[in-house]
Parts: sequence; C-alpha cells; structure tokens
Amino acid sequence: MDFLRQRFAASPGFARVAPFVIFLALTFCQRFGGETGPYWFYFAKTVAGAWLVWQMRPFVREMRWALSWEAVVAGVGVCVMWIGIDGFYPKFGPPGPMWNPHLIFGHGSALAWTFVLVHLLGSTFIVPPLEEVFYRSFLYRYFIQNDFQQVPFSRLHPLSFVMTAIIFGPGQHYHWLAGILCGMVFQWLVIRKNRLGDAMTAHAITNFLLGIWVITKNDWKFW
Repeated sequence: MDFLRQRFAASPGFARVAPFVIFLALTFCQRFGGETGPYWFYFAKTVAGAWLVWQMRPFVREMRWALSWEAVVAGVGVCVMWIGIDGFYPKFGPPGPMWNPHLIFGHGSALAWTFVLVHLLGSTFIVPPLEEVFYRSFLYRYFIQNDFQQVPFSRLHPLSFVMTAIIFGPGQHYHWLAGILCGMVFQWLVIRKNRLGDAMTAHAITNFLLGIWVITKNDWKFW
C-alpha cells in the first residue's frame, strides 16, 4: 500500500487515473459469479472505492466537496432529465441484467436491503469523486495539454468539452444520451466555479435522487 501512495505522490496523472481504472475493473468483474456475484462484487467494489478515495485524497487537492446553489440545481436537473428523456432515444446494445437484489435474495429481506443501501451509498459518495477526478480534473485538462495541472479549471476548451462528455456518456452509461448531457452539465459547473467540488456534489445529488426513484418507484432499470 505504501507503493501505491508513493506512486500517487510521484505522479499527479497516476493519482487521478489509477483509482478510476481499478474501480472500473472491479465493475467489469460484476459480470461474473452467477446470480449473486454482481451484488457481492458491487459490495467489494464500494469498499475498495472508499479505500481508494481515502488513499488518493492527500494527493488530489481539488477533490474537496463544495456546496453551491448551482450544484443543487444541476444535480436535481440532471436527475429529472435522466428519467424524463429515457424513452425518447435509442439505446446501443442490450441493457444488461436487471440490478434488483429483491429478486435474488428475497423481497424485503435484510440482505436485499443491505445491497440496496450499499448501492445507494456507493453511487452517492464513492462514484462522484472517482469519476469527477478522472474525467474533469484529469481527462478534460489533459486533452488541452499534457501538463494538465497548469490548466485552470475555469478554462473553456470547446473540443475538450465535447470529447470528455462523449467519452463519459457511452463509456459509462447504457443511457448514453443522458450520460453525455450529464457530463456537459458537470463540466460546465467546474468551469463556472473554477473548482471540482461543485460537480462532485451535483453528481452525488443526481445519483442519490436517482437511487431514491429506483427504490420508491421499483424502477430498477436505472441501476
């Protein structure tokens, strides 16, 4: 573990890319393990993600939560958009297996609700910092110049703006159009506020509200 922290300290790019790549690799592992495997892998991924965030935090100074009215409006607005446009654009490829622990572990069982809670907490507090650091702290600025740390967060670069959103959308979400629009909103927040924390907060609000929608409406396709 000291080796990982040494690499974080030695390479700003590694500190922002490696945790996301590790988290993404664990996400791919969710495909294995039969019916119950995806849920246990998600649990392990969330724990690993929390550890990665803790380890990288001293070396990624911009990874600090920030609250603003723009972040709240953006977070709520993206959630409404994500749900609202779902049936109005084509999807690429199959959606994958439905993520509903009640169908696997028994409706209303303690284990099913444990996985629901883990998913809600993971998507709210772990996914936003890992993704925002990679996409908007590293990738967006790296597209502008290799020495990305010299690029201010307030810098508007149209090509990088579009490219980052396009990679964020289809690369991360079956709901590709919602993902692209979501990426644009979060990038706009970073540029407007000249910091990363508002996008992290907006991302967390979106994921939390989307999770509440999934749970209360029994609409599991969004998970």
